[in-house]
Amino acid sequence: MTNASASTHTIFARASGAGKAGVAVFRLSGPDSHRLAKELIGKRIKMRTPVFAALTDPATGELVDRGLAILFKGPASYTGEDVAEFHLHGSRAVEESLYETLLRLGARPAEAGEFTLRALRNGKMDLAQAEALADLIDAETTIQKKQALGQLDGRLSAVAEDWRKRLLAVLTPLEADIDFPDEGDVPAAVATKAGPAIADLQNELKRYLAQSRQARRLREGVSIAVIGPPNAGKSSLVNALAGSEVAIVSETPGTTRDVVETRLDLNGVVATVADTAGLRIRTDSKIEEEGVRRARARAEAADLRVAALDPGTAYVSRETLALLRSGDFLIWSKVDLGAAIPDDIAPDDVTMLAVSVRTGEGVGDLIAALGNVLAGQREAGAPALTRARHQKAVRDAIEALSRAEQKIKTAPELAAEDARLAARALGSITGAVGVEDVLGEIFSSFCIGK
Repeated sequence: MTNASASTHTIFARASGAGKAGVAVFRLSGPDSHRLAKELIGKRIKMRTPVFAALTDPATGELVDRGLAILFKGPASYTGEDVAEFHLHGSRAVEESLYETLLRLGARPAEAGEFTLRALRNGKMDLAQAEALADLIDAETTIQKKQALGQLDGRLSAVAEDWRKRLLAVLTPLEADIDFPDEGDVPAAVATKAGPAIADLQNELKRYLAQSRQARRLREGVSIAVIGPPNAGKSSLVNALAGSEVAIVSETPGTTRDVVETRLDLNGVVATVADTAGLRIRTDSKIEEEGVRRARARAEAADLRVAALDPGTAYVSRETLALLRSGDFLIWSKVDLGAAIPDDIAPDDVTMLAVSVRTGEGVGDLIAALGNVLAGQREAGAPALTRARHQKAVRDAIEALSRAEQKIKTAPELAAEDARLAARALGSITGAVGVEDVLGEIFSSFCIGK
């Protein structure tokens, strides 16, 4: 964000979605928002009471539009400032007319995320809640929505603040040893009181960090790579999962040369399913060779692999089987052709299913099985570290606490400093400390109307 985001300016933007609509919401926020609303409407209106009014350009007398006008007095508003909202017709002509009028009256267009930034700076929400708002806007599934709403309600913020307060309480006995170094019983008392508290908090942070990978998968979605030798039915399988023709299907081996992706909602978890090139050791085509390289890379990077093998040609599957890991899926495709399913080549801890895309046999079972696996990654109810920034803050705190634990008996002044560093790291989750350092990164992902 730039210096132009200072709240001495009155800003405006469309707060509802872009494009043509029956109704669009336009928001003003800042010290002059109520004055500008009066100039547009031609009269004062009551706070928090919708009024149907005609909005007119005071310089030209030209009608902008007719619609609802609502005023909010700060701090009881979204941004914590004086706010005016206009619910007008959502056409480009109305929008341009309103914007031209507001510019002449002295307001300026809002930057991306500037309304929410002002809400943050005015104490209407903290940094973790601002991130949750962005996640809620981007949510594609019910699970993502639930996770974002929980964080927007302040669940993660409350936990992070509790961690920070517990650390600040630990600092009291540590600083007692620094202030009264000559009293022989103080170091022992400090170690007895502060040591267990540091250890308990460190173990709790480690548990949250261990669960963070699943939380990020819920927010960002999981990646599934469909792999297998040429002409094993991979593209047909992806089309069956998607319920539409997203990949080209051909009897000619090697049709798929690049990675083809589609996004699915599997049991409330967003999954990006990738159809990859057929895996084989030798090929005379440089293009196919590159496709095979990309297929291997996608398989190695994916959260889950689904290997499609034709039972009639399972002998060509060594390249595919080598990429499977515990928890992956092995799909015997084209089972309607009657080939016997080999019983001696499947890796351990891999789910095997028989599928025929042509008849539909096993497709529902596969979708259900994938959904059940991903359902195990759902939010268990505890606040989650959904972003890399949260996870880094917790890792930094754990490292600082580990150092404090080692120094508490021999160098309590150094242990106290490490405890402060840990508290600072945890405070950065909500923006209690160091908020300005991350604003640009976080708010760059917001849309203009937020």
